[in-house]
Amino acid sequence: MDRKGIDIAYISRGRRRFSTGSAPTSAADGAPGERRRGENGRRPARPAARMATLPMQDPDAAITELERVVGEYEFKAVEMGTAIGEEELAEPRFRPVLRRLQELKVVVFAHPNTQGSGGRLDCYYLTNLIGNPLDTTIMVGKLMFSGALDELRDLRILLAHGGGFLPYQIGRFEHGHAVRPDTSAVTRSKPLDMFRNFYFDALTHSPQATRHLLAMVGSERVVIGTDSPFDMGEEQPVQHLDAVPGLSAKEREDVSYRTAATLFGEVVTD
Repeated sequence: MDRKGIDIAYISRGRRRFSTGSAPTSAADGAPGERRRGENGRRPARPAARMATLPMQDPDAAITELERVVGEYEFKAVEMGTAIGEEELAEPRFRPVLRRLQELKVVVFAHPNTQGSGGRLDCYYLTNLIGNPLDTTIMVGKLMFSGALDELRDLRILLAHGGGFLPYQIGRFEHGHAVRPDTSAVTRSKPLDMFRNFYFDALTHSPQATRHLLAMVGSERVVIGTDSPFDMGEEQPVQHLDAVPGLSAKEREDVSYRTAATLFGEVVTD
């Protein structure tokens, strides 16, 4: 954290730990004491809070586990894959879990876990370079056009890797919804309106791409992301942020601290 210039971290599991193909077990990512707090001026000294994972292959068990980690350990976020095994998060059987997350005001951090479909992507690390942002974009498209978000207006979903291709292609979603009967058959909500359900990390590997992201969603929806300890992580996330063209003092404060503190229910200080 010192090396990256990070004072406060929310730590999520690697995608291989989702275990959606296994029998459900107690899946809280962190025992008592995992939420460490201290004082160091206006902010805690090197605190790191973990996100929980849920046995999503069994929605009833997932709700039970969600209520346990919130009630016993005060978790404020869960991490889940952009797909649940071979199933889509937008499918109706997962709707009760998403509703309970909304009711408990728990943030969902969605991270790609299928890494593309192989085939044409099975070379040059394209399963990650293209597959990961594609997985995120597919998940969002299905949540939007299936009508799932119509009843989940207050569910907060944080998207990894700058939101995949979504911030760049949301206009295509909007146009398709206006002209295609299949995209509007279930939901009348416009994609740009549903776009407001989402938060984004700034892990784009390009200051210009992060500038576009900020222009599309506002700094109140963007947080720093690191993807540590993987090779696609950002070693200097603060320097990356400072390289964004035309970054204002407010945008920097929002992305580097205020948005995450507000999103995860921490006390925001000036």
